Amino acid sequence: MASHLDFVNYVAEQLREAGAICSRKMFGEYGLYCDDVFFAVICDDQFFVKVTPQGEAAFPDLPKAPPYEGAKDSFLVEDVEDRERMTELTRVTCEALRGRPQKKGRK
Repeated sequence: MASHLDFVNYVAEQLREAGAICSRKMFGEYGLYCDDVFFAVICDDQFFVKVTPQGEAAFPDLPKAPPYEGAKDSFLVEDVEDRERMTELTRVTCEALRGRPQKKGRK
């Protein structure tokens, strides 16, 4: 089942205080970017955030699950109404991801 654009837009709106949020359609689902950092996906109308050591330290109780078959576990944010928690998770995650070496694109 593909995600609904209304849900994607709602999640992006909830995260507006974290930075410039945009979504991009990817393989029938959506990738989310914050200030040009790819940090999350929305699959089947569920919000999944990349796991980082900093995210695990700040949010040890968040459940993890793969967003699709064969994927690595991500944080599964079930309460998309909790704007403050989602914003902080996004900030912590993107800060950690910015510090990682960027993968080079295929040629």
